[in-house]
Amino acid sequence: MDPHLDPRKTARLIQHLKDQMDALPPKLKAAAKYVIDNPGDFGLDTVRTSAERTGISANGFVRLAQHLGYDTFEAFRAPFRAALTTTQEVGLGQDWLEQMQDQGPAGKLQAAAARNQLNITSRSLRLMTAERTQAIVDTLLSARRSYVTATRSSYALAYYFHYVGRMALPSLDLVPRHMGAALDDLLDIGPKDCLIALTFAPYSAGTIQALRLAGERGAKVILISDSEVIAPGIRTDHVLAVAANSLHPFGAIGGAMAVLECLLTHLIDAGSEDARRRIAAYDALRQDSGAYWSGPKLPRVGG
Repeated sequence: MDPHLDPRKTARLIQHLKDQMDALPPKLKAAAKYVIDNPGDFGLDTVRTSAERTGISANGFVRLAQHLGYDTFEAFRAPFRAALTTTQEVGLGQDWLEQMQDQGPAGKLQAAAARNQLNITSRSLRLMTAERTQAIVDTLLSARRSYVTATRSSYALAYYFHYVGRMALPSLDLVPRHMGAALDDLLDIGPKDCLIALTFAPYSAGTIQALRLAGERGAKVILISDSEVIAPGIRTDHVLAVAANSLHPFGAIGGAMAVLECLLTHLIDAGSEDARRRIAAYDALRQDSGAYWSGPKLPRVGG
């Protein structure tokens, strides 16, 4: 492997930048923050492109490189090619896992945990066929209302799916909304509606009750779980089976998260321009309401 492409060197450089942040002059601090937040783009882009993206002059990035002891900007940027983009990650192979495994007990455990996450993510996505995914998207788009439900740790998955998905699918509702049971918010579910349920062993009694109610009312049912058969009396229209095996006592949710991300990609794409407008409107509202923290705007570096 080209030594410039060593991901460990990139990680050390990023950590060095973080350690130096407080001591950097204000104009260089803005450039350093961009490099830390966007190592892939920084590795790909020319200094002029980075300047255009950030409003920081090209000279600002050159001065940052010099401040860190590099003779040229290119010498500073070269190691960041290890983090080009996620599309290059597969080409790096898994040598890094072998190297990690030899780094003592912590390295051995981390390598095993990382392999497990890669395996469950790969298996979950392999089971998520294009045909199955398209059928689920069609079901969601044609439903009068779509509900997503989960409990305990799976609720975090449902919350995230609803948080992003409602921008592409305004009819998407999260249940339970507050501290009640899912059934409280599904009283009016009917044949024109759809329920997405996420549950992993040991299966939630509340989620099973919601699934049964949806089936009895004739609603479309989408189950995302580690098994296609989780309890008697449940009728499903679509199932996305995900791997959830882990090295600790609780089921791993990385595979389910990857599946949900892919499903969101399909929904946003299907939402087309309407979805993009809603996303832009949400973002503008958050910006206007001060939802995002923003430091004082730094002046451009002259030159």
